[in-house]
Amino acid sequence: MKIISWNVNWIRAVAKKWFKEFVEKYSPDILCIQETKAFEDQFIKELGWLEWYRYVWHTWTRAGYAGTAIFYKQELKVLDTKNHFWEIEHFHEDGRITEVEFDNFVLLNWYYPNGWTRADGTEMVDYKLEFYDHIISYANKLVKEWKNIVLTWDFNICHTEIDIARPKENENSIWFLPVERAKVWELLDNWYIDTFRYKYPSKTDTYSWWSYRAWARPRNVWWRIDYFVVNNWFIDKILDTTYLTEEHWSDHCPIMLELK
Repeated sequence: MKIISWNVNWIRAVAKKWFKEFVEKYSPDILCIQETKAFEDQFIKELGWLEWYRYVWHTWTRAGYAGTAIFYKQELKVLDTKNHFWEIEHFHEDGRITEVEFDNFVLLNWYYPNGWTRADGTEMVDYKLEFYDHIISYANKLVKEWKNIVLTWDFNICHTEIDIARPKENENSIWFLPVERAKVWELLDNWYIDTFRYKYPSKTDTYSWWSYRAWARPRNVWWRIDYFVVNNWFIDKILDTTYLTEEHWSDHCPIMLELK
């Protein structure tokens, strides 16, 4: 099974260009999208050719911002889907989460707050940290119900110094603040595993986001902020985790998880 996760930075733009070719090239069993920046009725017009997939699209309130979706092949056995989280405002606001329960695991597709100060001056780091608290609690609830979980996301945090090209210069930057990185450790200390680091604990120069400025991508200078994470007793199902860095159609590259 192949699961691909990608922050596409506006799905309507990519749908008009290369999205069909990308899906045909990799033929993922499941495709998770972040930053759709579109309502469901807008995207249907652009992606009507995806007849061999079903999908879940997040119910949300603000157009042109955030948004998540999960596409999955028709033949997969699905027990449940979820696209509203009214009980947790952090989740529901901006369409940040979609969820599909398959017969042997629950897939959670997340788009984390970036933590930057909003245009109105609202400080968002605390909001981002609260989002993490809710995630840990929600994931733990599923695991306590004896469900395996696969978490994928635009994490908006570089976890360790080998996940960023210039750690010293960015030690006081959003996405690499000590308080943010501590939240990642808190998640992993709750018996979750970063699948890429499980396979490649010391690998460097592997990133998933590059600034459009200063020729960052050709020079491979930036951040690994997109992840797959699983609960620890599901790790034996992981074959590999790959960053598809040759795909240049967003400021993020896709990440692919292969399962037994």
